[in-house]
Amino acid sequence: MAKNKTVTPDSFLTFIAFCVFSYYNTLSEQGDTRPKYRLLAAGGVNVNRRTGRTLSDSNAAESQICGAKPSGPLFTEGKPVLRKSVRRTIMSFEFINKLPTPAEIKEQFPLPMECALVKARRDEEVKKIMTGDSDRFLVIIGPCSADNEDSVLDYTSRLVKLQEETKDRLLIIPRVYTNKPRTTGEGYKGMLHQPDPERLPSMVEGLHAIRRIHMRVLQETELSTADEMLYPDNVSYLDDIMSYIAVGARSVENQQHRLVSSGCHVPIGMKNPTSGDLTVMLNSVQAAQSGHEFIMRDWEVKTTGNPWTHTILRGAVNKHGQCLPNYHYEDLILLHNLYMERNLQNPACIIDANHSNSNKQHAEQIRIVKEVLHSRRHSHDLHSFVKGVMIESYIEPGSQKIGEHCYGKSITDPCLGWEDSQRLVYEIAESL
Repeated sequence: MAKNKTVTPDSFLTFIAFCVFSYYNTLSEQGDTRPKYRLLAAGGVNVNRRTGRTLSDSNAAESQICGAKPSGPLFTEGKPVLRKSVRRTIMSFEFINKLPTPAEIKEQFPLPMECALVKARRDEEVKKIMTGDSDRFLVIIGPCSADNEDSVLDYTSRLVKLQEETKDRLLIIPRVYTNKPRTTGEGYKGMLHQPDPERLPSMVEGLHAIRRIHMRVLQETELSTADEMLYPDNVSYLDDIMSYIAVGARSVENQQHRLVSSGCHVPIGMKNPTSGDLTVMLNSVQAAQSGHEFIMRDWEVKTTGNPWTHTILRGAVNKHGQCLPNYHYEDLILLHNLYMERNLQNPACIIDANHSNSNKQHAEQIRIVKEVLHSRRHSHDLHSFVKGVMIESYIEPGSQKIGEHCYGKSITDPCLGWEDSQRLVYEIAESL
């Protein structure tokens, strides 16, 4: 009677490696349309999926971003090499374009000296509001997303008259938001990704577009801008133009956002996370107000801290998906008291009147702003603590889908229209 054939561990692993190799060859023969180069993390090996050969030294070096440590080929002349362990994780990156550095972009789109002087003056005005040296009220207003250069310039040019007529009481900063966070990663991510929302993404063109639009606003209106720090490394592309930066609810817990904020020379607002946790927001402020040493754009850098970092209340979402506003009098008093316990520099808060505070009901922003102003009048502490409001506003009210082509109407969250926005700004100035 024949003896049962014993399956050794070595023969089993050889079989597994052969199956993996056959699978990737099959994908190649079937015209796989996924990225050409794939990192197969089996002993830290860089493999060309179409040929089954190891990548060149340059490509292997590039793939280090995936965390690989090249240790020899997985395949030699088409034959699998036995490994004692095979990792199951497969990571894939397609290297599309090497992006220009901030210095290269600034050289291509240099900021005129007269604009730099206007920006420096505006920076100081915002800082004085944050420190309490100025009683002016901050109004950060503009579209949810800057999707079209012409309509954004049209909108911001209308703010010039408002600023001139209210300059003794208000400081207006246009929202020119060119980066948009997406909860699921789907949808329009802003001008940085898609200069034209109806075309495919192009980050190189996007870098050109966002610098050009911010610079045009400053040149044509003498109003320095605000944008969101979605990607910390990208702040350097616009830091010579912006006078205000916001860190969003989904980014405020991220260490790199906090550390980069500590080196910025303009006021930075930290939003409460979507959970509404005030401790997280205050931790972010404390981190940004402190100095740090860390990695930024392939450099070891050192910062001294940003004393103008402050909080932004934007409402929260509970476990049932319901919006919970946090702009009411009691919320503001609570945050003020938490500030006092921590002894942070320059206690300050901005109220975001949209997002979860309004449940994205854009018309509610008018009522919310009026309630915040009433709370400031009621309490001496809040009068000096609440420094301003954020308002999402565009030329046309509401929102539209991409491709509907209504001029000056938001393609992301709904916004106030111009007539309501103008009226609200005048009412803010009159009530102070």
